[in-house]
Amino acid sequence: MRILLGLIVAWAVVANGDAAHAQTKPAITTLGPERPQSALFIGNSFFFYNNDLPEFVSALQRSVAPEGPFLRTTLVAISGSGLDWHDVASYFRPNGIGKYSFDGQNHVTFNTFDRPFDVAVMMDCSQCPIHPDLKAAFFEYAGKDADIVRAKGAHPAFFMSWAYEDRPEMTDQLAEAYTIAGNQNRALVIPAGLAFARARLQRPDLNLYAPDRRHPSLAGTYLAACATFAALMDRSPVGMSFHAGLNAETAEALQRIAWETTQDYYGRNKSPR
Repeated sequence: MRILLGLIVAWAVVANGDAAHAQTKPAITTLGPERPQSALFIGNSFFFYNNDLPEFVSALQRSVAPEGPFLRTTLVAISGSGLDWHDVASYFRPNGIGKYSFDGQNHVTFNTFDRPFDVAVMMDCSQCPIHPDLKAAFFEYAGKDADIVRAKGAHPAFFMSWAYEDRPEMTDQLAEAYTIAGNQNRALVIPAGLAFARARLQRPDLNLYAPDRRHPSLAGTYLAACATFAALMDRSPVGMSFHAGLNAETAEALQRIAWETTQDYYGRNKSPR
C-alpha cells in the first residue's frame, strides 16, 4: 500500500521576480537518453482547450525536426475529469487508441509500433490534488495509473497544472502535490504550473487565462506546451518557429520562460541547447 505523504507548502519568491523553488525536489528529471516518439495525454479540458495542447507539442517537434522523427500524440480527455474517471488500462489495449491518425492533408494513416506509447502524460482535475475531499484519490490513482503505464512498457509522467487566475496560492500547493506524487511513483513531472507563475511575474502584460480564470488562453496553452516539450524531449523550445498564431515576440518570451522553468525545477543550468 502506498503511503500518502503530508503536503509541505514551502515556496518563496526570489528578489529578481522569478518563481521560487519547491522544498520537495523532483527525483526524476528526465525520461532517459531516448526521446519519446509517441505520447498519450490523459486528462481533461485543460488539455483540449485551444485545439489540443498535445498537438502543439507535436508541432514544436516538427518545427525543429521537419524530416522526423515526429512525436505522435494522442489525447484522451473527459471534461472536468480527475484521474479516477479514466480507465487507463483500456487505453493500451491492442488495436485500440493510436491505431490510426490523420496527416497534414487530412488523410488517414495507419500507425505501426511495437508498443502504443512511449510515455503517458497524466493530469488530475484542476483542484483534485489539493482539495480536502479529493486529494487522497489523486495520490491513490497516481500510483495505480503509474503502475499500469509502466507495466505496458511506457514511462508515466504527471502534468502539474496551474493556479486559477484569482487564486495564486494554488501554485505552491499543486507544485508540491505533483512533485510528491512524481517522487512516490518514479515519474517525471512537467512543471507547467510553475511556468504560469513565472510568466505572470515576468510578463504580467500577457493574458494566460480564458474568461473563466481557470482554463488557458491561447498563450497559456502555448506556454504549457513549451514546458511539456522541454520536459519530455529534454530540449529547449527557444527559437522554434512554431508560434501557434501568436506574434513572434510573445511566443519567444513564452519559450524562454518555459525553458527557464523546467531547468530550475530539474536543478540544471538555463542555457538553451
